[in-house]
Amino acid sequence: MVAPNDLVFDGWDISSLNLAEAMRRAQVLDWGLQEQLWPHMEALRPRPSVYIPEFIAANQSARADNLIPGTRAQQLEQIRRDICDFRSSAGLDKVIVLWTANTERFCEVVPGLNDTAENLLRTIQLGLEVSPSTLFAVASILEGCAFLNGSPQNTLVPGALDLAWQRRVFVGGDDFKSGQTKVKSVLVDFLIGSGLKTMSIVSYNHLGNNDGQNLSAPPQFRSKEASKSNVVDDMVHSNPVLYAPGQEPDHCVVIKYVPYVGDSKRALDEYTSELMLGGTNTLVLHSTCEDSLLAAPIMLDLVLLTELCQRVSFCTDADPEPQTFHPVLSLLSFLFKAPLVPPGSPVVNALFRQRSCIENILRACVGLPPQNHMLLEFKMERPSPSFRQAVPVAATCPAPGKKGQAPTASNDCTGNANVYLQAGAPQMPTT
Repeated sequence: MVAPNDLVFDGWDISSLNLAEAMRRAQVLDWGLQEQLWPHMEALRPRPSVYIPEFIAANQSARADNLIPGTRAQQLEQIRRDICDFRSSAGLDKVIVLWTANTERFCEVVPGLNDTAENLLRTIQLGLEVSPSTLFAVASILEGCAFLNGSPQNTLVPGALDLAWQRRVFVGGDDFKSGQTKVKSVLVDFLIGSGLKTMSIVSYNHLGNNDGQNLSAPPQFRSKEASKSNVVDDMVHSNPVLYAPGQEPDHCVVIKYVPYVGDSKRALDEYTSELMLGGTNTLVLHSTCEDSLLAAPIMLDLVLLTELCQRVSFCTDADPEPQTFHPVLSLLSFLFKAPLVPPGSPVVNALFRQRSCIENILRACVGLPPQNHMLLEFKMERPSPSFRQAVPVAATCPAPGKKGQAPTASNDCTGNANVYLQAGAPQMPTT
């Protein structure tokens, strides 16, 4: 994988503050660290960005002093020029674009408007409704750059996904999974897997950064509510013994803006589950999450994984022709609250299943079989002689006498995927 120190950064913002001044305004880093970073950050100034007031909260207007003028089509072309300028001026091999800006309201999916690549491009040319994040996604795809959506809104409308498929450009999303939702994806999986029928999940948050201020507007909150609520769906559907068809837990999400707490988001969660014999079980968690500091390494991981996937090709026994991953890069689900998957694919939200997917694909890249945690070689009544020699044990128990030949077991008990992957040499990726 590419070393993080080999990344080069550039970006857009509707605020004209250089990154040192923006760092001081955000009040995320300790003062001493800000002083050390100031000379490195002061020279970094964002490029003008797209501001469409109806897509973000009205309280963001005071920041909007660094804007790309013109029509939607002209703004799209300017973003493409910015990407090309960044690539050429910095001497880059690759550019990967992440949307890390404000949560937008949902954009209605309308046939003839944004349901296909052709309709979406025509909508942009005509100046009809399109969100700023979708403009950036389209510009990135047209320039052959992977685009990753770190916010909860539906940036990657069907037309954008269709365009990504046509251009064979990776896209991923939605919404960085950093704190409360990551814990939820572990805890609900544990509860349901333990046979506890979770029937009520109530999640309360308050925070005071600019993200919280933007989310105080109802349309933007609804985008965040959707991404935080859907995280338990696949775990519920995976257990038809506990849940009847159509049955699901009551799930309530509340987010409040409290300026005093700044970037230290407070999260309170209550999980109530039914037990056998009419009992109930309630778990209550309180956590304080440094919102931005949890998100920053996720952004780096997303870039590094996406760049690696751009160099992976593979074939299977059923299809010997080399191919790459689907443009909707569902491998990144581990890092997103509301994972995007290819049409017809199951959505997996359970955190450890998502991590296992990444681990097994990386194992395949270096010629190792997938890890399924069966460890049958440690559970056999009569291990093979080769296994006894390879793994000495402190004490042995004689096997009961039985007729017939004892079966042998290979140390390779983790299975063989019959998939052959090849990763090329790393280039110098940038974002």
